Amino acid sequence: MVDSSLRGRDFISTQDWTLDELETLFTLAQVLKADKREGRPTPHLLAKTLYMIFFDASTRTRNSFETGMTQLGGHAIYLSPDKMQISHGENARDTANVLSRYGDGIAIRHCAYGEGNDYLNDVATHASIPLLNMQCDRYHPCQILADYLTIRERFGNTQGLKLGVAWTSAPNYVRPLSVPQSLILMMPRFGIDVTLAYPPEFKLMPDIEALAQANAEAADATFEITHDFEDAFRDADAVIPKSWGPLVTTQDTKEGLGLIEKYPTWRCGQDQMRLGKEHMIYMHPLPADRGREVTDEVIDGPQSVVYDEAENRLHVQKALMALTM
Repeated sequence: MVDSSLRGRDFISTQDWTLDELETLFTLAQVLKADKREGRPTPHLLAKTLYMIFFDASTRTRNSFETGMTQLGGHAIYLSPDKMQISHGENARDTANVLSRYGDGIAIRHCAYGEGNDYLNDVATHASIPLLNMQCDRYHPCQILADYLTIRERFGNTQGLKLGVAWTSAPNYVRPLSVPQSLILMMPRFGIDVTLAYPPEFKLMPDIEALAQANAEAADATFEITHDFEDAFRDADAVIPKSWGPLVTTQDTKEGLGLIEKYPTWRCGQDQMRLGKEHMIYMHPLPADRGREVTDEVIDGPQSVVYDEAENRLHVQKALMALTM
């Protein structure tokens, strides 16, 4: 049932996997989802142990990984760095080597800007078991797998679809760049035209934007950047309005929060949703800041697929773990 060619592979970014490899994952995810929906027992493909290290708190990520491992017949262990020797200075090499002797996979969520991705790669270098990215400062690949599966379930062939990715104004804390960066990297590879809208101070990492452009050109898709919020919605098939911080512009938290407050009108409401195609769907990785990022009318309305999207985290991650572990 499971293609063994991906056994032992790390998954830090979707960019590291070919389209055929990603298709293998989506095919298995659809099988596992159908089994669960139709009441068939999930095959116990993994009598194994996954170590989950969370530098940052989570709802969907922890529960989807932990539930997925349980359903596959394995065991997921939650680890918090403040309860580990990491808090006393243990380096990535030692952590990776020891956990590799005990278990079968390591998953890490580490979103600190300028630190997370480097730490994941350091662990991956020294581990002899797969390293899975549960979100870092550069990428959130599992979220984007779920996003793509949701779009494909709704529309079938994705070639030529338009996806709008728009920054939204959300207060209180500076959110990572990893979701929009992973979206613009992977979606064009599957032929989806992407329009990325943000205020000038909220640009993404230049190397990521350049790679997204190259991916689009290679797949005969388009990738464009605009500073007009509503451009992301016009004639779109799907839209993902999502907040992120001005981290490329400034890493000063107070200054970043001030920049967020400059753009209170960057909020998804019915006026924006009317700009898209009649069948346009609203997506968000959750949690959404209701009232600031999006109105209740939209997120609770008929165009919203946020719960389908959240559910698909479980299925794509089960496929990911089964293939790599």
